[in-house]
Amino acid sequence: MAKSSIRKQWARHLASGGGSTPSSRPAVLPMKKPFRGVVLGIDPSLRGMGLAVIDFQSSGYHLRMSQTLKLHPKHSNTYCLGQIAHAVIKALDEHACDAVAVEETIYVQNFRTAQILGAARGAAIAIPAMRNLALSEYPPLRIKQAVAGYGRASKEQIARQVQALLQLPEALPFDESDAAAVALCHALTTQSALT
Repeated sequence: MAKSSIRKQWARHLASGGGSTPSSRPAVLPMKKPFRGVVLGIDPSLRGMGLAVIDFQSSGYHLRMSQTLKLHPKHSNTYCLGQIAHAVIKALDEHACDAVAVEETIYVQNFRTAQILGAARGAAIAIPAMRNLALSEYPPLRIKQAVAGYGRASKEQIARQVQALLQLPEALPFDESDAAAVALCHALTTQSALT
């Protein structure tokens, strides 16, 4: 009975204009323009880091490069961190990136894994930070929602969606498609108001 009464009251309130006058209603939000520029997406890992550079222009999205930095287990962690930094420097230098987007770490199995992944992320983001580039970090759930529309999408689903969005002849390897998804998430969710 109470629920019905509340529903009826709410219906009457809406039918009467919600009790607001035109001058008290909120203003229409300004139009937004999509992100434009070149983004380096990074899926951090010590021995299998994904990198992808995407150019976002009014004519669409264009994948400039993608790479999986595979480093053999025989190499020391220090060597791997140096190689990560070199790969990021190369991508930034060759593609004049305007922004960098990195996947956040949400869950790790143990403390040692967290330390290793944290070091890899640090090596990857130190270079853009030193260059004062715009750096954004996104949780995996947000990346999946932005790219696939579903926060629990599988790696296969993300790879197929990245392939479709970038109009690629075939899907990228998982580390590279994850990196491309981070860059796509940045561009699809970062907008600025028109002036």
